[in-house]
Amino acid sequence: MATDRTEFAAVHEASLHDEAEIKKDNSNSPLSSSSADEPELDGIHDGLEFPTDEERLTLRRVADSVPWNSYLIALVEMAERFSYYGTSVVFTNFIQWPLPDGSRTGAGGLNGQSGALGKGQQASTGLTTFYSFWAYVTPLLGGYIADTHLGRFNTIYLGLAIAMLGHIIIIISSVPGVVEKSGAIGCFAVGMVVTGLGTGLFKSNVSPLIAEQYKRTKLFVVTLDTGERVIVDPAHTITRVYMYFYLFTNIGSLIGQIAMTYAEKFVGFWLAFTLPTCVFLMCPLVLFVRRKHYVRSPPTGSVLATALRLFGLAAKGRWSLNPIRLYKNFKAPDFWEQAKPSKQVGQKPAWMTFDDIWVEEVRRGVKACGVFVWYPLYWLTYGQINNNLTSQAATMSTHGVPNDVLSNLNPFALIIIIPILDLLVYPAMRKAGIKFSALRRITCGFLCGTSAMIWAAVLQYYIYQTNPCGYFANSCKDNPSPLNVWSQTGSYVLISLSEIFANITGLEYAFTKAPKNMRSLVMAIYLFTNAIGSALSEAFIPLVEDPRLIWNYTVVACLSFVAAIGFFISTRKLDKAEDELNNLAEGHLAAEDPQKHSEKA
Repeated sequence: MATDRTEFAAVHEASLHDEAEIKKDNSNSPLSSSSADEPELDGIHDGLEFPTDEERLTLRRVADSVPWNSYLIALVEMAERFSYYGTSVVFTNFIQWPLPDGSRTGAGGLNGQSGALGKGQQASTGLTTFYSFWAYVTPLLGGYIADTHLGRFNTIYLGLAIAMLGHIIIIISSVPGVVEKSGAIGCFAVGMVVTGLGTGLFKSNVSPLIAEQYKRTKLFVVTLDTGERVIVDPAHTITRVYMYFYLFTNIGSLIGQIAMTYAEKFVGFWLAFTLPTCVFLMCPLVLFVRRKHYVRSPPTGSVLATALRLFGLAAKGRWSLNPIRLYKNFKAPDFWEQAKPSKQVGQKPAWMTFDDIWVEEVRRGVKACGVFVWYPLYWLTYGQINNNLTSQAATMSTHGVPNDVLSNLNPFALIIIIPILDLLVYPAMRKAGIKFSALRRITCGFLCGTSAMIWAAVLQYYIYQTNPCGYFANSCKDNPSPLNVWSQTGSYVLISLSEIFANITGLEYAFTKAPKNMRSLVMAIYLFTNAIGSALSEAFIPLVEDPRLIWNYTVVACLSFVAAIGFFISTRKLDKAEDELNNLAEGHLAAEDPQKHSEKA
């Protein structure tokens, strides 16, 4: 989804022209600027010093402080992720292994293997993969409901209520007297579906909501205590917001996963499902207490329908049965020009209640979605954490450690690495003039995912070589490989790095490049790429059993590497226009509602 500078220059010039016309029309407004080069007063940027063109190119850029409301919403996310991961971390054992002899709770004790349903590794991988798929499909519905009907805040509340019901159903499937019955699997599956629906409504809206608490959108200049003049860049601030959002996410998941794996091992699955549900109750309470203080974007009507009509108008006359010609037509620099209201001849369509600027907003949103095309192949690597790598750990010497506790290395590594990057590495790179742009970070993330799978494949080879059952290691539940389970550390740390570079940056990119009235929807499309990755994972089910597990990790590593190369090639031109795209988002009258921008005469 690359673009070139010539294309952007034309668009940028047009948007500046439109802005000048609007300022001219509003020159009598009490909020109009006294200078054509000075942004209008808006109560948010008043009194700030804005950089000149020369300063934009020469001054170092820094991030602003994160508002307290963002931290509170991050606290809600932490509690929700505690419940989500604290519950799902024990799904693999719950589904794969049978009840231990004489147990009614599934607890395996110090040296036993916890389990309940006894459906095997393929069934556990299939169901956990479906759960991930479902939880990342439903954000599309959540994004549509928020942008069109309820707004982000109310949609989050609806999602929390639905997820609470799902958690209760999952608890019921695990209590003694139910877990021993054949119907437990049906009850559990229903709970997964309901919980996944609530999670999807929540996830598509909490990410935009936390970033919206930071209101500044324009570059401004400050002088540090050292006397150095620097530019405070909203783009860097949003990066920081999402870094700490993800930090809170992983604090919640780390505590939840460690505690619940031990609850499962020594008490039973009913406790491992109940405790996260109790923590989950914190989410609506924190939101309710501060409900009058959050920045809350109202619904804007059927923006999706309007955007689809706009795309149809832009694509008119460009369709072709020849795929190469079709691609070139849709990539043409003037693709969106014929859809602008100013280009319409005669009577405009009744639905065209917006101006040229909103067309540029939609164009930017489409480009943001185009960047996500390669993500499903990356998610194949991340999806190994809570199923196949957990199963791999069960075939190694755990020395009394629950096999599913190793997955906590992922959030533990994130908690350590995120502050180091934010406080030390990223500022040092900016000071040294090294541009580690969003798209470059994503490419590095894909490569780290590749490395994690290479590590897992090599480790699986040595498990087969040292296990008493050879290439059928999963058959040796009571006689595992002598390899220490902590040998998996490399895979988890590399996946953590890949998350920081690929996933956090993806959240940031979805927010900063989407039109304001489509942020929940664009975020949902980004999350949907995870669902596609989960669907692709279902094709690997035949490889998820002995003796083919080495092939599973090897093929996933190859696909992630292909994604990294493909992503780099397809976005290298777009990467050059990163600053220009941020400037378009920053200063040129970003439309919050197409109905608010009536076309000029």
